[in-house]
Amino acid sequence: MNTLPLTIAIRHLLARRRQSIVSLLGIVLGVGFFLSISSLMQGSEDDFIARLIDNSPHITVVDQYRAPHRQPASDIFRTGAVQVLRVKPETETRGILNYVRALAYIRTLPGVTSSPVLDGQALISFAGQDKAITLSGMIPTEINAVSTIGKYMIAGRILDLAANPNGIIIGDQLANDLSLQMGENLNISATTGQTRTFKIVGLFHTGRVNIDDGQAFVSLKRVQALLNRPNRVNNIIIKLADPNAAQTLAAQIESRIGYKSISWQEASQDIMSLLVIRKILMYAVVSAVLVVAAFGIYNVISTIVMEKQRDIAILKSMGFRASDVLRVFLTQGVLLGIAGCAVGLPFGCALMIGIMRVSFKMPGSRDLTYMPVSWNWIQFAMAAAFAMVAATLAAIIPARKAAQVDPVDILRGGI
Repeated sequence: MNTLPLTIAIRHLLARRRQSIVSLLGIVLGVGFFLSISSLMQGSEDDFIARLIDNSPHITVVDQYRAPHRQPASDIFRTGAVQVLRVKPETETRGILNYVRALAYIRTLPGVTSSPVLDGQALISFAGQDKAITLSGMIPTEINAVSTIGKYMIAGRILDLAANPNGIIIGDQLANDLSLQMGENLNISATTGQTRTFKIVGLFHTGRVNIDDGQAFVSLKRVQALLNRPNRVNNIIIKLADPNAAQTLAAQIESRIGYKSISWQEASQDIMSLLVIRKILMYAVVSAVLVVAAFGIYNVISTIVMEKQRDIAILKSMGFRASDVLRVFLTQGVLLGIAGCAVGLPFGCALMIGIMRVSFKMPGSRDLTYMPVSWNWIQFAMAAAFAMVAATLAAIIPARKAAQVDPVDILRGGI
């Protein structure tokens, strides 16, 4: 292997040590900031999606149809001149019909965990105070497998609802608003006019005000009785072993049972689109740092080419081909890129560690929040790849100029 081009490239860089160090520092800073910023942005995106996936069902089957049924009058007079207005559908008890059969089918699918839920609006009355809430009826022994609410319990357990059928679990913010304590009784009124007394057997804190202040959990049978919907549920919540398969599986479930099945991607489509735009802008900004650093490399190698034209002519007269000269100056750019990555990646890691230690308290939250950082190897690979590409591209133009030097003109003293 001919190491002469490498030796010459190193000598050229050492001959202009100050300029080479400045260019190297540009690459180091570019790699460090690229890695730290991209890891922070990717970490925040991963954290957001993880919270979105963990705190929401991967698929929700609701008691609605994606395309509502046409009224018989519309079918009869489809092409006629008669227009039928104010057709009122037949009053029915809302809910998923034969939800037990639908659950049986869903549970045959691989990697799927599911549980029925009945949600309804209710009014809590305690000590002369009234509070509107969303009342969720669920099966206590199944809910932990499809929901993360169990992780947020600060008093009691979800399974306490199985031991106490008249128990209720509420958010700590709701308990604080109504001056409620564990073990106290409260009255809940439904839109059907029925009122039941429940005992507080658990408190939870999720950090989300709308849930901690307006959500309550009760056993499914009690909510069915309170809302006058025997043997009915209006949601089937599903968790998957692979959350990324939610869209495909939701379409399969919907085609089989008929009811609208909403994947977490569909429910958050607008947010996912914003994340894509955010990522494009982020990479555009951090790449600009490396582009600026690449101009330093371009300047150094261009200066060397101008100063070493006589040396290049001598090398060519000794038998160096244009490709050999091109390789010498491309090697200089590659060497600066490699050295920049070797120092820039540890520097980026140090920045990432510093960012991870930054903590702050969100408005309205009592918990400290730390900056999320992604340590995925892809971020390191991208930072190194961008640096190498920038350094190599910066060396191409002056390297080609060096390869085109005519030794005859230079040695004769021509321009």
